[in-house]
Amino acid sequence: MTKHTLTTFPNGKQAIVIPLDPTEDLTATLQTAGLQTTAPTLVIIGGASQMTQESIDRVHQLFQTVLAPLAEALHAVVIDGGTDTGVMQMIGQARTAMGGTFPLIGVAPASKVSLPDGSHAAPDSEPLEPNHTHFVLTPGTEWGDESPWISAIASLLAVDRGAVTVLINGGAVSLLEVSESIRAGRPVVVIAGSGRLADEIATAIASPGTLPRDAIAPLLTSKHLLVFDRDKPLSALTDLLKQHLMRQD
Repeated sequence: MTKHTLTTFPNGKQAIVIPLDPTEDLTATLQTAGLQTTAPTLVIIGGASQMTQESIDRVHQLFQTVLAPLAEALHAVVIDGGTDTGVMQMIGQARTAMGGTFPLIGVAPASKVSLPDGSHAAPDSEPLEPNHTHFVLTPGTEWGDESPWISAIASLLAVDRGAVTVLINGGAVSLLEVSESIRAGRPVVVIAGSGRLADEIATAIASPGTLPRDAIAPLLTSKHLLVFDRDKPLSALTDLLKQHLMRQD
């Protein structure tokens, strides 16, 4: 069984790092690192590219008011891409700001990220977000190679409990992750008004007469896509996510 390690960030926080061996049992690998099954599971995907400062501030509020408090209240597990940017940075900072205790798992290709001690530091590597509790480092050489693993880990940790994916903004990699969530039967809440992929999907759903690009068209018939307008009260988003996270299969 692959051994997990403990890494320490400059802010003094520590996280468990799990190098993933695809030949080993994934459930056992997660359990040996303290990640037990049967927890409500929230997957956060997307980014913050091309957002105005006003949009960034409003998305920050979404994390601080809805996502982090809800995960804490429901003892949920939160999974994202783990790097120190965009929505992954926002959920990490929101968890720390509220003194959260929920597991926050970043999943990324080992070859694309750098650890605080400088290891795995390829020229184009991204630093890990320092407020996460766990990192699962997957095989692969490109961003997006981790997407099936994010989905598989979410399904294993949720088991017979509720699970939901939230898409905020996002680009090509997020499109892969939306597809993986739909394939797994996991609802995807698309935050309309957050930009890029999320708005593209929301607009296509709202205007069925328009012709979406080929990569998005197959997703639009899925019953698992749910659009939430960012301008609606955040309490309504809390209710929507709670409905799916508290589901018992």
